[in-house]
Amino acid sequence: MDITDVAAALLSALLHAGWNAAVKANRNPAQAMTAQMLLGAVLVVPALLWSGLPAPAAWIWIVASTLMNVLTIAALLRAYELGGFGLVYPVMRAVAVLLVVPMAAALTGEKFGPAALAGIVVIALSLGVLALDAARDQAVTRKALAWTLAAGLGTAAYIMCDAQGVRASGNPWAYGFVVSITNAAAMCWRQRRQGPPWRQLDGQWLATLPIAMASMASYLLILWVWSHAPIAPAAALRDTSSIFAILIAVAWLKEPFTRTRILAVLMAAAAVPLLRLG
Repeated sequence: MDITDVAAALLSALLHAGWNAAVKANRNPAQAMTAQMLLGAVLVVPALLWSGLPAPAAWIWIVASTLMNVLTIAALLRAYELGGFGLVYPVMRAVAVLLVVPMAAALTGEKFGPAALAGIVVIALSLGVLALDAARDQAVTRKALAWTLAAGLGTAAYIMCDAQGVRASGNPWAYGFVVSITNAAAMCWRQRRQGPPWRQLDGQWLATLPIAMASMASYLLILWVWSHAPIAPAAALRDTSSIFAILIAVAWLKEPFTRTRILAVLMAAAAVPLLRLG
């Protein structure tokens, strides 16, 4: 991977960790998530006048990505109910990282050198280390694991849909803008029992505006990388967001920087040059 692509994927990961931490810290995370998606959609509508619409070949991937995103959110929220964030999130992302490798090979014919494969595995292992650390403090049920694996499969599926779609679109920005709108519409449908979409913004719009901007920037950055760079290594780099989330929690929330967390951070850092060389 080019150094610019590595930097863009890592910046995407940092922004992804930041906005997820902000949503988690909100007094109403589900409403904050919906609000930031709505605001993101509103922000990109004028941008479509500049970018135009994606090429027709991309629309099947837009539909598929939106569907996979809705299914993944449903599985993820169910997994959180049964297993907790600290355990579910890193396992889900580790599963997704490992599944993207054979998916990318099958769908796009991507081939990875030993260094890239090693880097992908190391990042997946670093996420596994985080999950094991969280598992010490909570019981792991079969249902929680099943829903987590389902969310990981869904994540890998929409990663591949986005990677295929952005390449077919002819314009990563146009693709990202449209998917942001369709995802927001799907989220509003999912939250329809909570009232009309504008009610999701009550008392939230000012707090979630920077979250929406960070989320949009993170998504557009990784789409730009996927438009020309190998899919699996870029996806693995973006999933260092779990590592950035730890650093944010330690620096801002004053959570302990345990030996296990230090190990996970060092493993992820070691994987970056491997992916760059691969």
